[in-house]
Amino acid sequence: MFCPGPRNLITDVPGILVGNAEDARARTGVTVIRPEPAALAAADVRGGAPGTREISLLDPSCRVDRIDAITLSGGSAYGLDAASGAMRWLAAHERGIEVGGFRIPLVPGAILFDLTHGGDKAWGDHPPYLELGRAACAAAAEDFELGNAGAGLGARAGRIKGGLGSASAVGPDMAVGALMAVNCVGSVTDGQGRFFAAPFEIGAEFGGRPAPTGGSAPAADLPAEGRLGGHTCIGVVATDVALTKAEAQRVAIMAHDGMARAIRPVHTPFDGDTIFVISTAKRPLRGVVDLARIGHLAADCVARAIARGVFLAEDLGELPAYRTAWP
Repeated sequence: MFCPGPRNLITDVPGILVGNAEDARARTGVTVIRPEPAALAAADVRGGAPGTREISLLDPSCRVDRIDAITLSGGSAYGLDAASGAMRWLAAHERGIEVGGFRIPLVPGAILFDLTHGGDKAWGDHPPYLELGRAACAAAAEDFELGNAGAGLGARAGRIKGGLGSASAVGPDMAVGALMAVNCVGSVTDGQGRFFAAPFEIGAEFGGRPAPTGGSAPAADLPAEGRLGGHTCIGVVATDVALTKAEAQRVAIMAHDGMARAIRPVHTPFDGDTIFVISTAKRPLRGVVDLARIGHLAADCVARAIARGVFLAEDLGELPAYRTAWP
């Protein structure tokens, strides 16, 4: 039997810390996931417009199998600087792989597009993401905010406010958690306030409304061609079960099913949907059936995290939150 952990956060997986930092004036932010100690990671990209850093490093054919942090950031390509900020904090704390007498922190990352979602983006030669990345890395802890926090601050989910969401599933032999920054072009509800992820809800973690009775968000609900920009859901799944990079990548592939359960349409040409997987290796993998169970739980946690991120978001400027649209 699997239930949400005590926090219902990705940090219910032992060894995972999360930190957020925001620039309220620019309506953007950064979230850093920091394993303690460094941990194995992999990734899978499904969206048609991704923005990533160090993704190739995570390929199972590549030698390095430990990372020091993962950054999720707003700001489109500007947000890739967040990983440099996290690197600076990690280097100052003597984290990273040692090569030729140098210590090099390894920080993959992904970005979402929030540039047109309000706020003052006239930052000139000094985008805020390097400092936000450093601050978020320093703030990493077991407890952290959801909704309008970190990379979820400037996010939107279709026609309503997006946000940062997290969920966990903990059992006697494994723990799995997900953290998602929800900024999708598709919809997370059927238009009547019923989350597509409702069949996977545990308790009333995102409102307890009934599941949609059928159908899906119509394609006509997408914005007009001239108003489509960048979007993207990005996130991290973590487990305390020891995985190889190839096994972690398989979990990342399966975890994307959680996006399909929670967002319609998903993985569009306008989204850069990316999921990372971290294994903290606190417990052994007993066999391939366990691997399938982890991937299954990961997909459910991703769906729940997406709905929680939207449910817990608050109004931002002219963009209404879920609880404003459906009190």
